[in-house]
Amino acid sequence: MKKIEAIIKPFKLEDVKDALFEIGLSGITVSEVKGHGRQQGHTELYRGAEYIVDFLPKIKIEIVVKEEEVEKVIETIVQHARTGKIGDGKIFVMPVEKAIRIRTGEEDDEAI
Repeated sequence: MKKIEAIIKPFKLEDVKDALFEIGLSGITVSEVKGHGRQQGHTELYRGAEYIVDFLPKIKIEIVVKEEEVEKVIETIVQHARTGKIGDGKIFVMPVEKAIRIRTGEEDDEAI
C-alpha cells in the first residue's frame, strides 16, 4: 500500500475530487493548509499599508491505495490539478506498513 499526498490549488479541488471518484476511489482526506514553494508568496496592500503574504492557501489531499493503483491516481491528480502556472503543487508517495479499519478490524487492502 502507498499513501499519496497531493498539495494543490484550492480552486482545483472539485475537479480533482470528481476525477478521483470517477476512477473508483472511494475515500480521500482533504485538509486546508498554507504554504509556499518557489512562488514565495506575494505582496498585498491593505488600508494603504503593504504587507507580505508568505504562506498561500492550499489544499492537501491524502489517499491510501493499493500499489497497482498508484500511477493511475497520480496521473489523474496531475491531469486535473495542472494549470501550467507556478504554484500548481506537488505529489508525494510514501509506503504504508499497515492499515486497520477501526469499526471492523479489517486490515491492509481490506481496510482501504
